[in-house]
Amino acid sequence: MAVDDRPAAAPDADAAPSTGNGVRIGRLFGVPVYATPAWFVIAALVTISYAPVVEARVPGIGPWKYLVSASFALLFYASVLVHELAHTLAALRGGLPVRRISLHLLGGVSEIEQPSRGPRQEAWIAGLGPLTSLGLAAVAYFVARPLAQDSVGRMLADALALSNLFVGAFNLMPGLPLDGGRVLAAVVWKQTGHRETGTVAAAKTGRVVAVLAVFVPAAVSIARGYAPDVVDLVWGGLIGSFIWAGAGQALKAAALQQRIPGLSARALTRRAIPVAAVTPLAEALRQAELAGASHLVVVDGEGRPIGLVHQAAALATPVDRRPWVPVGDVSRRLEPDGVVSANLTGEDLVAAIIRSPASEYLVVEPNGDVFGVLVTADVERAVATAP
Repeated sequence: MAVDDRPAAAPDADAAPSTGNGVRIGRLFGVPVYATPAWFVIAALVTISYAPVVEARVPGIGPWKYLVSASFALLFYASVLVHELAHTLAALRGGLPVRRISLHLLGGVSEIEQPSRGPRQEAWIAGLGPLTSLGLAAVAYFVARPLAQDSVGRMLADALALSNLFVGAFNLMPGLPLDGGRVLAAVVWKQTGHRETGTVAAAKTGRVVAVLAVFVPAAVSIARGYAPDVVDLVWGGLIGSFIWAGAGQALKAAALQQRIPGLSARALTRRAIPVAAVTPLAEALRQAELAGASHLVVVDGEGRPIGLVHQAAALATPVDRRPWVPVGDVSRRLEPDGVVSANLTGEDLVAAIIRSPASEYLVVEPNGDVFGVLVTADVERAVATAP
């Protein structure tokens, strides 16, 4: 039930989901909801494993126990979806776009496209999910009280109260990638003034939580005089592995975050020269070579940029055809969101790229003069290789 706020390019919401996205099962508040294949497996396992509990609580129910058990699995994952919707609505209300909600093996995740703007917003978005689960647990508890002890309704309400209590309490544990870890990261961020410091602290705590998730169930069983249950050990291992891996990803993200302040659009921009759309490609490439430029910017009759030459298309044009192909034929129209300022640095530069994903951007001076072309791959390379 973690909140994933790694920057990500917004996909086409109506496109067919890829295998990694799972199966799209709906759309809520404009956000697509996916279920991964593992979700269906776990739902089936919950149905099968909970059926004996149903039979024990409701004697004589017979084969209907599987229908009741399946109902619990669906209601539980509906609760998980409500948990994720709490994250999503908090993010949307704060102006942060949400890419998708995914239900997976161990719960769900809300993929938020942009980082929180401050520690207060980070803590609110992260904490609202577990608080919602605890609220659902309270509602289910009070709904169960007037129902007959051996009724199906009482059993389902009790099960939902207990499962949501566990989800809420577990997610409040102070370690990434759990929601409580994000709250801890926000607190440290607030105290130190550095987002990455909070991320590192919460990720390291997350690794401690991961180890506890593996060994505590076995230790509790031994302390009570029982041999550790195999199922508990398997679940502990799965949960511990999930948290450990998420904490490791958070540490890598923090390392990348520390490199972002050193980014500069001006330093990463490639030199470009302006050419008219009717200029033969061969002549434009000759002029670029003489000027030591790698890119071509198409300009109108008044010298205003109107397009960027697609470098791959230009180079793919056969040499013998280049004198007859106008530059305009291998260019793409320049959109307003494809222009960035040469003065952009650090997080402002990254935010501009995230808002309008593209392979190349026109870079202009504050007065509007063309400075060059920024290639997204150069920015990614700079972040990956910075000391």
